[in-house]
Amino acid sequence: MIKKEKLLQIESVKYLDRHSLQIIFSDGKKQIVDFEPFLEKSSHPEIRKFLNLKLFKKFTFHDGELMWGDFDLIFPLIDLYENNISHEALSMKKRRSSTPGR
Repeated sequence: MIKKEKLLQIESVKYLDRHSLQIIFSDGKKQIVDFEPFLEKSSHPEIRKFLNLKLFKKFTFHDGELMWGDFDLIFPLIDLYENNISHEALSMKKRRSSTPGR
């Protein structure tokens, strides 16, 4: 008999304070993610606009993915799961994926 593995996804998201959200994943893990350092460090106006709490609070999650706007801001699921949304972490992933032979 083949065992079917469940796909990891977001089950629920709750606004906590400022730019922090509590995210509950399909395996039961709860993570509190503070997006403020990421947003403050960005120099891109389309990302920085989410420092505005009114815009930040308009997050949605659909099909297990958390996003703002029409894919204006979205994070890889594993980064949210590991609470690792720094610019450095995202840059490292881009460099690794663009390295030949990977």
